[in-house]
Amino acid sequence: MASTSTNKQPLLIDRVFHNTVDSSLLVSGSNTSLNITGTNTSAILLDCILNDGGICEDIFAISRGAISHVVLLYLSSAGDYLRSSEANFVGQMSSNQIIGDVVNLATMPRVLAPQPHVGTEQYFQAMYVPKGKALWATIQTDTAVGDTSPIIGAQGGLY
Repeated sequence: MASTSTNKQPLLIDRVFHNTVDSSLLVSGSNTSLNITGTNTSAILLDCILNDGGICEDIFAISRGAISHVVLLYLSSAGDYLRSSEANFVGQMSSNQIIGDVVNLATMPRVLAPQPHVGTEQYFQAMYVPKGKALWATIQTDTAVGDTSPIIGAQGGLY
């Protein structure tokens, strides 16, 4: 080993996670805006408020109806309610119109360490959720869409 080595390694995860949420009651407050407006119902997809953070290697939506819905993702330091003043929009994806189809979040931020996406173009992309933040998900609508809304999920690891 070289004498200049400081034994630094890339961030290593302590434990893996795979979380899903039912989006049947999730409402962003608007059919068109990416901003959280008025009264919303959102769900935490990954809570890193009290731990050292995490990384999502995959965020997905499983279609449950013949209607496409837009899934909105936000980072926030709030763990009880997604407030518009604290919600930072970080991504969106649309579910398919075929029941059971899975759509993955195609564009995530680039990362230094490769993620295990063998054979895909997302090899160096992941969603980092820092300590003190939570990754929230909701549906872009002003009324709950019920059972046709997708199941939203994320998998990755916690630091």
